[in-house]
Amino acid sequence: MADKRGHRSSGSRRSGSGRTAPRSSSASFIGSDALADGSNRAAVAIAVFAAIALVFVGRLVYLQVIKSSEYSAMAQESRTANIETSPRRGTIYDRNGYVLATSVDATTIYANPYEVTDAKGEAKELAEILGGEAADYEALLTKDDISFVYIKRKADVEVADRVKELKLAGIYFLSDTKREYPYGQIGGQVIGTVNIDGEGLTGLELQYDDVLSGTGGKLVVERGRDGTPIPGGVKEEVAAVDGQDIIISLDISLQEKVEESLTQGVKDVNGESGNAIVMDAGTGEIYAAASLPLYDPNDLSTIVDGSETQAKSITQIFEPGSIFKTVSTMAILENGVMGPEDEIFCPAVIEADEYQVSDAHERGDETMTLRQILDNSSNVGISLSVEKLGFTELYNKIVKYNLNELTGVDYPGEGLGSLLPREQWAKITGYNISFGQGVSVTPLQMVRFYGALINDGVEVTPHFLVEKPLSDETPAYATEDVVDNKEAIPTITSMLETVVSSGTGTGAQIEGYRVAGKTSTAEIAEEGVYKKDVYNLCFTGFLPDSSSQLVCFVGANEVPGGGNVSSVFKDIMAFAIDRYKIMPN
Repeated sequence: MADKRGHRSSGSRRSGSGRTAPRSSSASFIGSDALADGSNRAAVAIAVFAAIALVFVGRLVYLQVIKSSEYSAMAQESRTANIETSPRRGTIYDRNGYVLATSVDATTIYANPYEVTDAKGEAKELAEILGGEAADYEALLTKDDISFVYIKRKADVEVADRVKELKLAGIYFLSDTKREYPYGQIGGQVIGTVNIDGEGLTGLELQYDDVLSGTGGKLVVERGRDGTPIPGGVKEEVAAVDGQDIIISLDISLQEKVEESLTQGVKDVNGESGNAIVMDAGTGEIYAAASLPLYDPNDLSTIVDGSETQAKSITQIFEPGSIFKTVSTMAILENGVMGPEDEIFCPAVIEADEYQVSDAHERGDETMTLRQILDNSSNVGISLSVEKLGFTELYNKIVKYNLNELTGVDYPGEGLGSLLPREQWAKITGYNISFGQGVSVTPLQMVRFYGALINDGVEVTPHFLVEKPLSDETPAYATEDVVDNKEAIPTITSMLETVVSSGTGTGAQIEGYRVAGKTSTAEIAEEGVYKKDVYNLCFTGFLPDSSSQLVCFVGANEVPGGGNVSSVFKDIMAFAIDRYKIMPN
């Protein structure tokens, strides 16, 4: 019995702490697995949380660091409007300091359609002051999803002030400048014009746009969420840089005289248009240049096809006719083939390649000196004289005198004439070119050539720019000696004087002065044939043995029946004599 108690005691006795001792080792192993599973679940949760946190942090870094500048710019753009501001364009002065083109104060009127409360009413009031149709203004004032729209750019300050007095909702104003031409149409083709943005369009405004224009600026207009401008929210982000001034060779007083004389002269011969140019052969400075019809750069609505804006003495090519006989005669004299009193038999008509050549006025067969050929402007005489010279030598001299090359004048759109290569000349080609047919030039090219006759054989590059007052740069222009035989210069000059004293150019005579020049009555080529009984008239000349080296070309185009414009030259040069105190030597 004692054994049974002892056995039970060893298997079921409780400890003094009241806890039951573990029954076997298998119960202890199951408790370890459960603990491990709990730990894994916690680790996964922590990892997921960390990943989510990392995504948020990455997104935050992306937005605040990488994309911050982009979003900042977008936010800035959504609450601002950028307005380009025009610099004050440089002033153009004539040779005597008179203002030909300048920038004056103006006001640009703009609107914020978000703020406009009565578009129809405001449009009507704007039209009454600014002109135009009220419906057009209403369309601007009711534009959707926009907080800036131009109402009137570069309005006169006085006009803009009248709009200001209306105190219209959503209408605002910016200080601006606009181009103004004090002399209107006088010199307009040379000076040129600009567009609404102040960019050069024509003439010297275009030629020297990079000098005159300056650099535009930028204003930033801040606005609230509803598009309403914030008070004081107009800031200058980039300041405009004003353009440079230039001084040009034009003399506005002579220019006015040239335009008046040309207009009247073309009218007198019933011409459709005309052009004239005056240049100093010693310096290349162009004092005046005009073409008909004239136009006013202050009023671009007068422009029909754009040709009105051109100085056609520079841009328009033509067959020069008899003023080219001076070129042929100079080539003959330089080569010593004939002297002014040498004679040649001149039939009434000569033939070449199944064509006939005759003079403009009917005459019989006769013998003429070279001087008489030039005086009477004989086509037959100059053709036969050039044949003695040789067509190849005539071609070489035309090239030597640069009559097949651009002059390099600082004016946009210079015309380039045409001269057939020598190998393409037939006999009739040589005859025709000798009296100015079958070859084309610009009036300026002819003026440059005639200028060499009064400048010891030296051609100077024609130009307008004289000075940039705010720059250390001094414009320099190329010269070229084109006459090999200097002894021919006084001879040709004497022959051109005879043309004026007793030949076809008597209308150019000026009392007390020697005048040298040549007339032309040129046929007009059209679609391979010459027009009937319609001509281009011109005269080119200068005052030899005087204190002036001015050369003047005058032309009248599409003249019915012919005529003479030498008197227009006289009118212009007589004015120049008084203005510049030109004295005979």
